Amino acid sequence: MKVILLKDIENLGKKYEIKEVASGYARNYLIPQNLAKKVTPEVLEWLKKTQEVEDEKSKEELKETGKLASQIDGLELEIGVKVGDKDQLFEKITAQKISKKLKEIGYDIKKDQIGLENLIEELGEFPIKIKFNHNLEAEIKVIVTEEK
Repeated sequence: MKVILLKDIENLGKKYEIKEVASGYARNYLIPQNLAKKVTPEVLEWLKKTQEVEDEKSKEELKETGKLASQIDGLELEIGVKVGDKDQLFEKITAQKISKKLKEIGYDIKKDQIGLENLIEELGEFPIKIKFNHNLEAEIKVIVTEEK
């Protein structure tokens, strides 16, 4: 039976792909779980319209993401922390802390978008990559300073 996948399904296919599956698998699992629709002329027409809308949304999202990436690229973000006698930090700088600081200045960047390989444990300047959808990236500089 030919079906159109409504979601990405591991080991089967991606959203909106047309796949040939066993009739029982389609009738008993995919269709009742709203994971797929049986291919009919009406469904093919629906798929065409849906993909056009998705493409338009994707183009708009790419434009907005590109604008945000270019705004944030090269940004210097200063984070003040308490420091001990020998310049050891009392707290480590995490992706969550960087995300919070970016939100404070008006950029809605989630912690999983921040390419922080290791926690920052010392004073100084650190280049950090920010990953966006559509394989866009920006690089910011995180400057860790002593809190006054």
